[in-house]
Amino acid sequence: MMAMEYDQRTVKQPVHFTGIGVHSGATVHLTIKPAPPNHGIFFRRVDLPAQPAIKAHFNRVVDTSLATVIGDQGCIVSTIEHVMACLAGLSIDNAVVEIDSHETPIMDGSAAQFTQLIKTAGIASQNVPRMYFAVKSPIKLEKDGKYVHLLPDDRFKITCTIAFDNPVIGNQTFSLELTENSFETEICRARTFGFLHELETMKFYGLAKGGSLDNAVVIHENTIMNEGGLRYPDEFVRHKILDCIGDFSLLGMPIIGHVILYKSGHHFNHAFLKEFFKQKVSWETMTLREFESSRQKNPGPAAL
Repeated sequence: MMAMEYDQRTVKQPVHFTGIGVHSGATVHLTIKPAPPNHGIFFRRVDLPAQPAIKAHFNRVVDTSLATVIGDQGCIVSTIEHVMACLAGLSIDNAVVEIDSHETPIMDGSAAQFTQLIKTAGIASQNVPRMYFAVKSPIKLEKDGKYVHLLPDDRFKITCTIAFDNPVIGNQTFSLELTENSFETEICRARTFGFLHELETMKFYGLAKGGSLDNAVVIHENTIMNEGGLRYPDEFVRHKILDCIGDFSLLGMPIIGHVILYKSGHHFNHAFLKEFFKQKVSWETMTLREFESSRQKNPGPAAL
């Protein structure tokens, strides 16, 4: 049996988080609440009049320069990618994310705390079939030495390569089949990272007020400044996969296919999502049972 879910899922009970916004430096309270089948993920700004809700969907993305930001009805929620990666990694389709600020809490710079607390609170199956985007033919976007390719496969896989002109990072590639277990053990603890000079520049311009060694891997020249070092030898590329999972979840449904990324980030990921919807002949929506049935009838090779 595939390690994908047949039915939609939500959280069993509300899960509460408190942390600081990495750019605002303000204390933020965030609560993930259960939602009914076919609801999707919505962020609700409980600090604003009328508590407007924003759908976590690629067509609500308003900025990708420093993080993934969604907006609607004159309000925004910034830096949603780690929360979204956690929900996608745990196959949670329906939830309301209540937040009392314009920016999610950065926690430790990864999705580990989100993942741990949601797992502890429990995940509920909703007995309604989960729909997938089943990729039938390749979709590719290439520009300025970067690319994202999406190929047919019989499960959801991600292969990511990064290349930095810095000896601490260098070239790294990581590949995995995304399951709840692989997300929890291989990806969710990978932290965001940056260079000290970038952090200092952002702070000078009033950004990254909450950024510190508590919530990012910081590199200075050839040295990792964090006392504990890295959580994985290739933590950098694993975090890029974490970001990718969060960004691709904004398609609104999970994928059955193989995502291959080279030097991509939030902005390029978002550009690919737009390309994905332009190429509707390359995929179709179906339940997992429908996909398995179609594979049995046409057992041709998956992606090469």
